[in-house]
Amino acid sequence: MKAAKFQSDLLKWYDVHARDLPWRIKPRTKPDATANTKPQARPHGMPDPYAVWLSEIMLQQTTVATVKAYFTAFTHRWPTVQALASAPLDDILAAWAGLGYYSRARNLHACAQLIAEQRQGVFPSEVADLLTLPGVGPYTAAAISAIAFGRPAVVIDGNIDRVMTRLHASHVPIKTNKAAIRDWAGALTPQDRPGDYAQALMDLGATLCRPTTPQCPLCPVKDHCAAHKQDSAAALPIKAPKPERPTRVGHAYLIQNQAGHVLIDKRPARGLLGGMDGLPTSDWQADAPPPLPASTPLNLEVRHTFTHFHLRLHLHRASADQAGQFPNARFISDFSNLALPTLFQKALKAANHCL
Repeated sequence: MKAAKFQSDLLKWYDVHARDLPWRIKPRTKPDATANTKPQARPHGMPDPYAVWLSEIMLQQTTVATVKAYFTAFTHRWPTVQALASAPLDDILAAWAGLGYYSRARNLHACAQLIAEQRQGVFPSEVADLLTLPGVGPYTAAAISAIAFGRPAVVIDGNIDRVMTRLHASHVPIKTNKAAIRDWAGALTPQDRPGDYAQALMDLGATLCRPTTPQCPLCPVKDHCAAHKQDSAAALPIKAPKPERPTRVGHAYLIQNQAGHVLIDKRPARGLLGGMDGLPTSDWQADAPPPLPASTPLNLEVRHTFTHFHLRLHLHRASADQAGQFPNARFISDFSNLALPTLFQKALKAANHCL
């Protein structure tokens, strides 16, 4: 495979078909690859590193469609990394509610504070330095370095995994083929326009080289693709068997005082849904723990799936006298400004007739 021709074909397609995303700037134009001239500068300069970093953290384990609204809301409320660093963590967690994987929000705040306080608001540009930041792993570091700073970092996400696997017609499952995929991606990464190139690969995987029903006839790099030549793209990548998710069981408690206010507990800072508000609960275990003494089952069960397990949460009513067992809880009367994780939104909706 000729890397220069692959890069040229992909970037020409991207210049026309790049997705319009709120954290991006439009791709810069580039003269014909045969011309001995430098690419034109972007009319608005390089992307804002803050926007690139924020979007990449949000996009971890989350779809582009979901992230768009959150990104817009965050950047309207906190337009700079200094503004985000100055915000209370509780405000950031509340704004993050519904996006899931709440450790990302805590790392987001910690990283913003580090950048604002120790780096004068300036993000590092090199992958090695970016990897020292809270919540920034190899993919995110490479994406920020390439997209925000134009460094030729090797960017590999799920879409690029799939594109590389098909380009080389590999029948090895992606999870066991990471070293080869990185070598393939590295051999194709250009010195010029590496940020546009990385985003072009992502867009290709998201729109044409998608997991099912790949649109090979429309693909700008189909002539480079071994799977297309073998008519095997739809069968690739080979999927490794997924381990079965275990099920955990727990109890959630609807506790009201005489005024009808509902007890809302703040979960511990570390752990699942860390620092978020929700109904008081028991531990979540493989076997259901005993509920609070004298609590009354509501014969309601909420089911929710996390990354590594399924949860079945049984709802109970308990008396206000038992509120003292939850030292971080408080009674509230108005839910309109309360940002709750999806699990507890489901639980309150299920128990709505009991309020």
